[in-house]
Parts: sequence; C-alpha cells; structure tokens
Amino acid sequence: MESDLKLSAQGLIRDYAGRRAVNDIDIRLAAGEVLGLLGPNGAGKTTTLRMLAGTLAPSAGRILLAGHDMARAPQQAKRHLGYLPERPPVYDELTVDEYLAFCARLHGVERAKRADAITRAKADCGLEAVGRRLIGHLSKGYQQRVGIAQAIVHRPDVLILDEPTAGLDPNQLRGIRELVGRLAEAHSVIVSSHILSEIQAVAHRVMILHRGRVVLDEALADAEARDDRVIDIGLRAGPDRSTLAALPGVETVEPLGDGRWRITAAPGRDIRGSLAETAVHNGWHLVELTTHAPDLETRFAELTRSAEHTTAVAS
Repeated sequence: MESDLKLSAQGLIRDYAGRRAVNDIDIRLAAGEVLGLLGPNGAGKTTTLRMLAGTLAPSAGRILLAGHDMARAPQQAKRHLGYLPERPPVYDELTVDEYLAFCARLHGVERAKRADAITRAKADCGLEAVGRRLIGHLSKGYQQRVGIAQAIVHRPDVLILDEPTAGLDPNQLRGIRELVGRLAEAHSVIVSSHILSEIQAVAHRVMILHRGRVVLDEALADAEARDDRVIDIGLRAGPDRSTLAALPGVETVEPLGDGRWRITAAPGRDIRGSLAETAVHNGWHLVELTTHAPDLETRFAELTRSAEHTTAVAS
C-alpha cells in the first residue's frame, strides 16, 4: 500500500556531460523491506544511491522519503535517511565514541538523547568494546561497522548501504551480513553489491540495473521460483522443433544439439509428466528429462550480457 512506502523515487534521470548514466528509474521501498541492488560496473548503482541519499541532484525525477520531497524539503527528508557510501565517512583521528557523538549532532539527535542513541548504535553494530579506540587503529571490518553505526544513530526509516562488504575477509563479510539482517528488523534497507550471494543472503527483493535502466525488479522468492518451467529433454529418435513447439503448454523450444532440447513451459504449467508420456507414446526414446534451474546468477548474466561491449558511464 502507498501508506506503507518509506521511499518512493519516480522517473530518476542523471546525465553526465551529455551521457545518460541513469535513465528513468522507479524505486519503491516498503516498511521493513530489504532491496538488493545489483548490476555490473557502470550500470548506475552508485549514481542511483547518491541521488536517493540526497548527495547528488537528479537531472529529472522525484524522490520522497517518508512522504517528504527530497528537492523541496531536504532537511526533513534526510532526517528519515541513513547512508553508508562505498567509502565509509570516518575520521581516523577520532575515537568511536567521539565520532558517533559528532554524527548524532549532525543528524539532529537531541542532546539529552545522544548518549542513549550512541549506546544503541554501538550495541547494534557490535562496537561496545571499542568505543574508546581510535578509528584509524581498527580493522577494515570494524571501520565498516562504525560507518553503519553513524548511519543508524538517529534511527532513520530508510538505510542505504553501498557495497557494505567490499574488501572484507570472509569472517568480516559474514559479520556484516548478519548485521544487515538484524538491522532489517527495524529499518527499510537498500543494499548495493556486485556479489550475488550477498544479495541472496539478506534481500527480500532484487533489482538489477544495466546501462542505467532497470532490467529486473522482482521479489527474490519469485526470481528463484522458476525451476519447473525450464526443462532439458534428450530424445534419441526425436521430433523436429515445430513438433515440440506445438505440444500443449510449450512456450519456447531451443535446440541444444545431439537430440537435446531446452523447453520452456507456459506460466503456471508443469508439463514434465505430459512430455514424458508423449515421448514414450511416440517412440522418441526418452533418455533425459531434467529441470533446468535458471538461478539468479544465470539470469544476471543473461540480462547484462551486452555490458561487456559497452563503455561504462558511471559506477
């Protein structure tokens, strides 16, 4: 429902020196939702996130945060936003406590509530034991946690995380992934990554950008629930393509060679049983019938395949 939306962006466009980096993007984020933003280098992910965060003005389009227009009422809108850019905006010469106190003031947290806000942010991000340590002496993983803590210290409705696991080792990566999962219980989250497994681990919905456009926007469960529609079948004495295409429930037929075919069923149809019965009845000598699983990685590759032949305009 519209009243449940925490973020709404319509018709976002961004041009750089005559080149269109982001082209007519719409984004809607509901309360408690985690949106995973994917795309190859140059797809427009960071440009899109910077516009949503209010650090880059769109060439066209409108952004609403908790009902506040980013262009007309930026201060009110940004009170509902927490943002972690790809490079965490931390200061090496400050302690964690000093830095979070500074950020709490910037975000307008009332003086009487700052100590509690800092304590809660440190607890959420696993920073209780390092409050008095200089940020410059912390590991990269802990610096990422500090960056996330500054983004949530004022308890925003929307949290935007741009590549939060970039450059982390496996243990640090797992810790940040678990942290994002916990934060999603209290915030609506957009997380950007080029690592598909990271999006699959935390997101409810996935959006894939390619050359500045949205090429997929789908609930993750729906994106992965397509396995029974795509079937690989092997026939030693099989029919031709037109015969297979004429079978009930068949949407497309693709030859794979050596008597093998990839058949896509019409939406809502499971034709595996009828395919096997038809093959036996007609003496096609069925030797293989398997479900082909077009996982998110395969779909990402298919949707962005032409990216290798284009020049990146923005990251």
